[in-house]
Amino acid sequence: MLALRSALFMVWFLCLTLILAILCLPLLAGPRGGAVWLGRVWSKATLWGLKVFAGTHMRVTGTPPAGPVLVAAKHMSMWDTLALHLALGDPGIVLKRELLNIPFYGWYLGKAAAIPIERAAGARALRLMTDAARKVLDQGRPVLIFPEGTRKKPGAPPDYKPGVAGLYAMLDVACVPVALDSGVYWRGFWKRPGTITLAFLEPIPPGLKRAAFMPLLEQRIEQATQALVARAS
Repeated sequence: MLALRSALFMVWFLCLTLILAILCLPLLAGPRGGAVWLGRVWSKATLWGLKVFAGTHMRVTGTPPAGPVLVAAKHMSMWDTLALHLALGDPGIVLKRELLNIPFYGWYLGKAAAIPIERAAGARALRLMTDAARKVLDQGRPVLIFPEGTRKKPGAPPDYKPGVAGLYAMLDVACVPVALDSGVYWRGFWKRPGTITLAFLEPIPPGLKRAAFMPLLEQRIEQATQALVARAS
């Protein structure tokens, strides 16, 4: 049954993605708002299919932030980007520039929400990323970053990168940590029934030194994530 439900969702997801990507190509030539609208439609439809075909629901705890803040989230699966995009409204998302080269997905993401990381830029990377993030904040939108830089399986040792601390210091805004347990339910092809939790935690005020900020951010995210995973497993 798990294999069948996972397969049905995959068919839904692939058909949905292909149809929307092709039909909405003209949006790439228009204002950014069109791509943002498409992203919300695609995210909602994907999560609807996940609920209907795989029996995987979601719940949000805490209060999703509004306005110009930095959001630092645990990253376990593709689900995270979809759910956070909806919960945060219209975030700018810090991501690897290579993702923008993916046909359709990367094109729309680059149009709607991307704050690309220029890895080849060396020391300039943080400045370029910060400049792009400031433009997002100036529009009254949140900036979303996955501080480990990649997806982590439940229970894997944390590996927080210094980029989040640099961005926090340069932007001088509050940082909202986010914990989740999506990796228990969304494991590649396999989709397990249940309820994924997206937890917005107590904000970290601006102005902390890196030596204080990094351990506090990791502690809040990891403790809350471990509790969610333990309850879901």
